[in-house]
Amino acid sequence: MAVFSVVIVTAPPAGMAADAAGPFVKIDGRESLLRAVELFLNRDNVKQMQIVFQPDALEEAKRKYGGHLSFSGVKVLSGGPKWNDQLATAAEKIAPEATHVIVHDAARPAVAYSDIDTLLETAEKHPIVSLASQVRSTLVEVDEGGNGLAVHPPARFMHLLTPQSYTREKFLALAKSKSDPHASEVTLLKGSGLNLRCGDGNVSLIKAMLNLLPKPKIKGPLTPFDEAQW
Repeated sequence: MAVFSVVIVTAPPAGMAADAAGPFVKIDGRESLLRAVELFLNRDNVKQMQIVFQPDALEEAKRKYGGHLSFSGVKVLSGGPKWNDQLATAAEKIAPEATHVIVHDAARPAVAYSDIDTLLETAEKHPIVSLASQVRSTLVEVDEGGNGLAVHPPARFMHLLTPQSYTREKFLALAKSKSDPHASEVTLLKGSGLNLRCGDGNVSLIKAMLNLLPKPKIKGPLTPFDEAQW
């Protein structure tokens, strides 16, 4: 059976604007990053969790979230400024027993638990698996000046989401090289379109998305923290 180490990254993914606020956006009084962590708690096959903060945000993060994260068994690391820099930092601390690594964006709190369940199951069959959602409108390719070059039908594209799963070997190799996987290496797993990234004033929309997602079935309150969630 696969054993997972989870890495929560606070830097924006490659290709996205350097919006550092996303993970720290509050939704109903709790930051996105805390909600992102909670997605992976109380899963028998998740044996390690790490969250990586930008170096200049580390001390404040420890002060504000250290107790909560420590209570949940989450290790706090410092790395950056880029997504791949943070993955390289986490790679040095992956638990020896982990066979797979889950990477998740701290600014994505609205992930269906069923999508995560399916991702963990599929991870054992492919080196890299990523959630993806459908693009529902026609895309226009533009040049640097914003001039239209080509029109593309939505069926040819998908939104690449997180969480993503990697075999231990594949994750360590990519983290060491600080490179992104080639598209042909990634097995896409269709996930919920409710999985949005915090930013650009979409807090109320993400709150609505969270309310639409079904709550997971739990075995019962295991800790005071579990009781507080429900």
